Amino acid sequence: MFDIWIIPVIVVAVYLISSIKILAEYERAVIFRLGRVLGTPKGPGVIFVFVPIDRMVRISLRIEAMEVPPQDIITKDNVTVKVNAVVYFKVVEPTKAVLEVANYLYASSQVAQTTLRSVLGEVELDTLLGQREKLNIRLQSVLDMHTGPWGIKVTLVEVKQVDLPDQMIRAIARQAEAERERRAKIIHADGEYEASKKLAMAAEAIQMQPAAIQLRYLQTLVEIGAEKNTTVVFPLPIDIFSSLGRALENLGSLKREG
Repeated sequence: MFDIWIIPVIVVAVYLISSIKILAEYERAVIFRLGRVLGTPKGPGVIFVFVPIDRMVRISLRIEAMEVPPQDIITKDNVTVKVNAVVYFKVVEPTKAVLEVANYLYASSQVAQTTLRSVLGEVELDTLLGQREKLNIRLQSVLDMHTGPWGIKVTLVEVKQVDLPDQMIRAIARQAEAERERRAKIIHADGEYEASKKLAMAAEAIQMQPAAIQLRYLQTLVEIGAEKNTTVVFPLPIDIFSSLGRALENLGSLKREG
């Protein structure tokens, strides 16, 4: 004969089995018992949740990657750009993540968008393009300050892409080209300056050894003759110019005396 006491035992066994919950290593369970939260989250491993007395909220402790959609930003120097970013964060206090905010993922996304607009709107375009690392650290600090009371830790913020208007891209290209031309002119002027110093040193050396100019003259003739060209060269002795100069000086002195 079937014993009636077996039925309650089966019911209790089924209830206990259904009350068993298994949490992964990266999960924690915030338990509400009769509407009041328990002191510390449970897990990982096997826990008991006695429904309907208890209600469990699973919270993952892994780092979440959240993409911030492109935001229209007006920089400090009145340039309109589109900027998107990615935010990495994780829950460090599961109880606060459940109690302090209705949906911590949505709330974190919204505060990330507003923070991106407010922080990047305070800097100039050159800073936005050239100092990404400093801006990422500043964004992380501001976001962490907002999400800290929710039990969320922002681990990293990266500005992914900055979309510029076509007109601004052309202006930046012209600026870069002008900068390259400026550096080229400076380098050319430095080269001319160095060459002038070397020429002055060479002139001093030739002045000390007059025969050096004759040797240089002959070397130039050799270089010209080595090339296959139709250049006709009439070599003249260098001394003829000095002799001609002395003759002209003597003629001028005779005219003054006469």
